[in-house]
Amino acid sequence: MRALLVDVDGTLIDSNYHHAIAWFRALRDNGHVVPVVDIHRRVGMGGGQMLEELIGRADETVESAWKRNFEDMVPEIEPFARAAALIRACAKRDLRVVLATSSPGDLLEALREKLDADEAIHAAVDADDVDEAKPEPDVFATALAKAGVEASQTLVLGDSTWDVLAAQRAGLEAMTVLTGGYGRDELEAAGAVAVYRDVAELFESIDDSPLMGKR
Repeated sequence: MRALLVDVDGTLIDSNYHHAIAWFRALRDNGHVVPVVDIHRRVGMGGGQMLEELIGRADETVESAWKRNFEDMVPEIEPFARAAALIRACAKRDLRVVLATSSPGDLLEALREKLDADEAIHAAVDADDVDEAKPEPDVFATALAKAGVEASQTLVLGDSTWDVLAAQRAGLEAMTVLTGGYGRDELEAAGAVAVYRDVAELFESIDDSPLMGKR
């Protein structure tokens, strides 16, 4: 492998449940009480797609409220253990690491500060760079272009079935971690080529992972 395209929320940063609560509050405050579990199962999708499934239509007012709610919680959000170490280990092995997220650019910048591994990150793609968010392939297709390598030399790392689906639509294989709240069985059923407990486990076994051609 020559590149790793990495999802951020739920994969490198422990923020999926913060997103779910931010969406819950945004929806409730605009007249829609939606069970948090239904929201959580869609974290990782673009906001418009999520709202289409939850309330039947996109709503810019709800999306703006979600963003404000999430920004209020950013100070309490932390990266997962060994997240930065994994990125540095990939760079040390001459893998180009490209962050690939459906979040807006300003939120990505805030999370990158928490991650504190910019020197090992080759490039980044966020919602502002693409027409369609996950599970459409745009995020990973754009990240692949920024990596500048072939799809056959590239892997995706994510935490949700949406990441696996978006990767497949971009012609890529995906590894996953369990820290997004999805089960091993459903990630494997979606097509993940490997499933790790978290990024720390992948870091500890990186030389025996698909990143080094091991299956």
